[in-house]
Amino acid sequence: MNKSEKTIDIIKRIGNTSDKLIEVLLEVQSQSEGNYIREEDLKIISRELGISISKAFGVASFYSMLSTKKRGKYVIQICNSGPCYVKNSKKVAKIFEAILGIKMGEMTEDGLFSLEYTSCIGACDQAPAVKINEEIYGNLDKEKIYKLISSLRKEEE
Repeated sequence: MNKSEKTIDIIKRIGNTSDKLIEVLLEVQSQSEGNYIREEDLKIISRELGISISKAFGVASFYSMLSTKKRGKYVIQICNSGPCYVKNSKKVAKIFEAILGIKMGEMTEDGLFSLEYTSCIGACDQAPAVKINEEIYGNLDKEKIYKLISSLRKEEE
């Protein structure tokens, strides 16, 4: 099954009405290599759901859980809301950048990690916090970040 057929299959399974847009986008992204929604997918989704391409793209680019550009297997989203910012989320970002050798918005060469800021992840009591895929990690410092990255790298060996 090619990528276009896979996208159409997802739409058939979930439903082809406009109220299914986010659900379809999430599923298409989760099934894609590169953890993102391709432009071709957006065109198919807009056509099959009867919505404009600008609406499909607007939704796909608005929500932090969706992406229209390639991301790593592990998407590290650094919370930049008020409590995390006050508790040094910028310093946490710099530590991740140094350990991974990339800047915010980039992906490691091996395709394992990508870094991005996000709005509140609902872990204000654990600030500064990050979300890696669906897991939240809080009260971060340099040592915890090193251990976390080492652990994720070991899972890939």
